[in-house]
Amino acid sequence: MPPTPAGQLAIPNLHRAARIEDAVHALVERRLRRTGWRTNIIAYTGYGGPGWVRVMCRVLLGRPDTRQRGRLEKVRGWRSFTTLPAKHVTVTIETGGVVHEARADRSGFIDTVVEATLPPGWGSVRLSMPDAEPVEAPVRILDPEVRFGIISDIDDTVMVTALPRPLLAAWNTFVLDEHARAAVPGMAVLYERLVTAHPGAPVFYLSTGAWNVAPTLTRFLSRHLYPAGPLLLTDWGPTQDRWFRSGREHKRATLARLAKEFPDVRWLLVGDDGQHDQEIYREFVAAHPDNVAGVAIRRLSPAQAVLAGSLPIPHDHPTEGLVGQKWLSAPDGAGLWTLLRGAGLV
Repeated sequence: MPPTPAGQLAIPNLHRAARIEDAVHALVERRLRRTGWRTNIIAYTGYGGPGWVRVMCRVLLGRPDTRQRGRLEKVRGWRSFTTLPAKHVTVTIETGGVVHEARADRSGFIDTVVEATLPPGWGSVRLSMPDAEPVEAPVRILDPEVRFGIISDIDDTVMVTALPRPLLAAWNTFVLDEHARAAVPGMAVLYERLVTAHPGAPVFYLSTGAWNVAPTLTRFLSRHLYPAGPLLLTDWGPTQDRWFRSGREHKRATLARLAKEFPDVRWLLVGDDGQHDQEIYREFVAAHPDNVAGVAIRRLSPAQAVLAGSLPIPHDHPTEGLVGQKWLSAPDGAGLWTLLRGAGLV
């Protein structure tokens, strides 16, 4: 059964929370459109390989932008969530001289794979619709000769967030000025050294964070000189069959998808010991041993571990045997670089 356009009857088996959310959105949308709000396409960085591109974007209703172009403003996290999705609209995708159409879901999100022939490296696809300004979405096309890549967690791996502690996470996400967010020491230098040592190596940033904060995260990574790469986030809120999406399942499914899309690439998995990265990576290593070059875990200090809502893990925690000598742990990027170089991953 096709998706239900806004304003029509909901799908019978749609979760009650999702039906309520759709009804509220439909009411608010009618009022906002009468006040001049219009649709905007938010382009996310995609990726692909020979003959295909994964395109991701979101269509939202927004207030007409009357601010001076180029003006730098401090951005509070809560502003990222004061948006309304444009449900079930159609977006035209132009790439490699070919035109495709894709339909947004009930969250206004489009995640589709289209046929396209683009050269390896950075390129772009054009996204447009009748009542919105067209935008260019950057895409990273992997060279078929690439054999090494990096998949990195974000929270407490490249950016200090202490995410599992609800109050602190809420402060960091909704209140804190984005320019006040702290980078984890040495991690940007580590990633830059790795991509220099492995020319053409892609960097994917995998997180359980919401797509609402993708622009903020992109600016953060750029400001702190992390290598550019696609963000692989998720969406908060009700789904067709449950109240909230599972962040762990999002990470598991994304790792499995990348292993299938790029079977010849061996990934360096980078995370921290404050959430569930070690458990998820351990499962991936067991299921896809040929797709793993190593695992690098940023070890939180005892104080950071407590703030993150977990217990400090002893330095001799028995994880090394999972992938021979390639399961590495250090408190910062400099320590991980030394261990990775000693393990022959540089």
